[in-house]
Amino acid sequence: MTTVKLTAEIFKEKILDYTTKEEWEYQGTLPAIIDFYADWCGPCKMVAPVLEELAKEYDGKLIIYKVDTEIEQELAGLFDIRSIPTFLFIPMEGKPMMQPGALPKNVFKKVIDEQLVVDKKIIIPE
Repeated sequence: MTTVKLTAEIFKEKILDYTTKEEWEYQGTLPAIIDFYADWCGPCKMVAPVLEELAKEYDGKLIIYKVDTEIEQELAGLFDIRSIPTFLFIPMEGKPMMQPGALPKNVFKKVIDEQLVVDKKIIIPE
């Protein structure tokens, strides 16, 4: 899987219909990361290949969306995006977490492994 372009319409369908809901209620079936970026942004371009690698590595466990803030100004405004890149980390349960700035791959992996893709294995004591 690769990263997925996210428009306001797809956001309303797959993430949250902010026109009808007042409280956060994630509608997705997998945890997600939303990358708010712009084509002219240098740090955004540096992070893009890392996000593609992570999308492949966590295929079937996580979805990585990309929102072009120049085109999807309504979504950027909804989340009060003031600097790019900014990332919205969406767990299956609980509130999403916002993090501005270009992050290195190891930080993404730490957040994904600890906050988003939590393997709930049952350990049976011997």
